[in-house]
Amino acid sequence: MALVSRRQLLGRLGGIGAGALAAGFVPLAFAEADAAETGPQRQWAMVIDLRKCDGCKACTKACQETHHLPESFEWIKVFEVHDKQGGSFFMPRPCFQCENAPCLKVCPVAATFKTRDGVVLVDQDRCIGCRMCMAACPYGARYFNYGDPPVASNPFQHPTPEFPVPQQKGTVGKCMFCVHRSANGELPACVDACGMKAIWIGDLVEDIATNGDETVRLSTFIKENDAFRYKEELGTGPRVYYIAGHGQLLDY
Repeated sequence: MALVSRRQLLGRLGGIGAGALAAGFVPLAFAEADAAETGPQRQWAMVIDLRKCDGCKACTKACQETHHLPESFEWIKVFEVHDKQGGSFFMPRPCFQCENAPCLKVCPVAATFKTRDGVVLVDQDRCIGCRMCMAACPYGARYFNYGDPPVASNPFQHPTPEFPVPQQKGTVGKCMFCVHRSANGELPACVDACGMKAIWIGDLVEDIATNGDETVRLSTFIKENDAFRYKEELGTGPRVYYIAGHGQLLDY
């Protein structure tokens, strides 16, 4: 299944161009990606393999440390889900970076916006704290800063939408796929911290994804593992895919 080395992939993620298309990789049919003839160089997505997640919450802790969040802020929250057969599994829930994001539509001051790479960000300098976005999000992926955030060191001395550290009191924050790390060819903190290698970051244009150890062709990986998107019937177009599996044993 592995296609290229991790080093090669990170290099590609740091400077993806149209080479993938020329190489024959077939991007998934996202409208924004299809319309990007000359602009977006990447279209970020995530795949979470529920067969491997052991519920350790290392992803949550790494996210909190990276973004200097209080413990109550779980931008990637791990739920234990019980099924009808009496079994259970763990389900990490980041922001789904929806193609048709309800949170973006209801923001009265355009503080929530989407980047050319398809990531939904929050400009906390514009946010007025009305929390309309929280009400609109069907996934409960946003958090309101009622109090002052933990003290953090920030090389930019001021939070940006791409690196919102520290969070600002009276505004809303959420997962943003660690775009500040991806821009430097680094894995998102949750992907890097997952000891089970259950979380994959991918690019729909390059049609490639990695969990830090392996790299795969994203569209094939999704198709062969019958990946699904949570609450897809809502029409939000989430960019996070889940692999539930079919009860097969995994070699790990």
